[in-house]
Amino acid sequence: MSQQQMNNNTSSSNIPVSERYWTLVDKADKKFSKIRDLPYYERNRYDTYFYKVFKVYTQLWKFQQENRQKLVEAGLKRWEIGEIASRIGQLYYGQYMRTSEASYLSEAYIFYEAILTREYFREGSFQDFNLANKQLRFLARFLMVCLVLNRREMVHQLVNQLKMLVDECKRTFQDTDFKEWKLVVQEIVRFLKADTAFMNIRPLRYSLVLDPHPDVLPHVAAPVARKNLRLRDAVLSSYHHNEVKFSELTLDTFRMLQCLEWEPSGSFYPSAGGKSGQNGALASSPINHSQDIADPTLPPNPRKAVLYRPSLTHFIAVLATICEELPPDGVLLVYLSASGTTGHTLSLSGSGTGINTAENITRDFQSHTIHSDGTSTSSMSSPSNSPNPSASQKKGDCISYHTGCLQFGNRGSGGLNCIYPSDLIPFTRRPLFIIIESDASEVFKAISGAEKGERAALLLSPNCSFPIGSSDASRHSVGSLFTIFLTAPLQAFCLLLGISGSDIEMVRKKSTTFSFYLFGILTARKIPGHI
Repeated sequence: MSQQQMNNNTSSSNIPVSERYWTLVDKADKKFSKIRDLPYYERNRYDTYFYKVFKVYTQLWKFQQENRQKLVEAGLKRWEIGEIASRIGQLYYGQYMRTSEASYLSEAYIFYEAILTREYFREGSFQDFNLANKQLRFLARFLMVCLVLNRREMVHQLVNQLKMLVDECKRTFQDTDFKEWKLVVQEIVRFLKADTAFMNIRPLRYSLVLDPHPDVLPHVAAPVARKNLRLRDAVLSSYHHNEVKFSELTLDTFRMLQCLEWEPSGSFYPSAGGKSGQNGALASSPINHSQDIADPTLPPNPRKAVLYRPSLTHFIAVLATICEELPPDGVLLVYLSASGTTGHTLSLSGSGTGINTAENITRDFQSHTIHSDGTSTSSMSSPSNSPNPSASQKKGDCISYHTGCLQFGNRGSGGLNCIYPSDLIPFTRRPLFIIIESDASEVFKAISGAEKGERAALLLSPNCSFPIGSSDASRHSVGSLFTIFLTAPLQAFCLLLGISGSDIEMVRKKSTTFSFYLFGILTARKIPGHI
């Protein structure tokens, strides 16, 4: 060891433990504040920042474990330990959102569960308003992790605790308005009512327990001289009035996020849980825990960007960033759920053959202008608008202009937040899998044939809505029926027929198989001709 290193070690040992600890806390806080608001979708650009903040929080957590007794004697409070653990949980959850690696999600669960069981925030929370708010925020974050991880028993436990805590805070801090937290409670109750009554008889995610391994499934031969493509990224977004949501996760995007996961989920898998170290400190074991819940032979999860009510410019920016980072063999899935306007079609027809769809949508993309009424028209919509009508329309041509769009904003905002088919055309230079759930989905047929480099796969919802059997079920109470069919087709079909979750539970208690019950229902009821 050099003389300089020995001097550094000697000088550091002379500094009180509490001072070294608070120096580490201050350093960790500064680094955390730098990454707090960084977007999840710009993954590669900020890897170094996340590595640094993880490193300093690892040092901080280890330091407080090794010096717990001295720090407590110096005035360290339990809620301060809980706040560090909560920050680490936030970091792990953020890394899951950036990478979709389930091991990060399970680590977030371990830290949050340790905070809950050790009640780090409970002591003094009803005497200190700020501490009560910390506990409320912790419960809301833990709820989100449990929802995504499909830990339903813990979700219901946390909801009950959140309700009781909000009620207690209202009684204790009478001069403070807890309206926002009451809305949070209402959101999660409404979310669970819509999602757990019937949809979670089995997980939406792939299940090692319930599903066959991908290797045993029949393989489709790849076309000759075509590259093998894999789903690498997904953009999930919905925008409906009064839609079911919790925080910034709507019911439809939640279901899509779940069904795009390979990793196992929830109570179907053993929980390694948090392990206690000295002085009640949390000692997580990420490697063993990951091995407990995951099959290493499964493909990696596609990375997902979940956008809650984005503006058009924000949506386009995210789409462009992800396309830029997409690997050469990658496919990008774009899921959009929103109300729409079908608009109108202007046509100039003659007796000759028509101009193909690709030319129509390309001309529309190049020349349409946005008006205050939220519709798009083309400057070439009539011969009089063109300086040279013969150049834009030959005799016998048939030109149609689609003005339909998805509304990602208030209708009164005009076309500022409308997504048109032409907005997606530039991104078809990369392989896209596009899912449109809207009453104006048909206008996006124009993308097919107008691609700029790669063929795009399209899944479009029906334009007409089918009545749901249950009297209290609706688009706003259960989410999109089209999305339910994509994520849980059997449950969706039963929902369409009016079979409720309570009916199935009753039948299962009578030891009657679900398939036999379903067969009886299908043979006794009149089935619609198509869905």
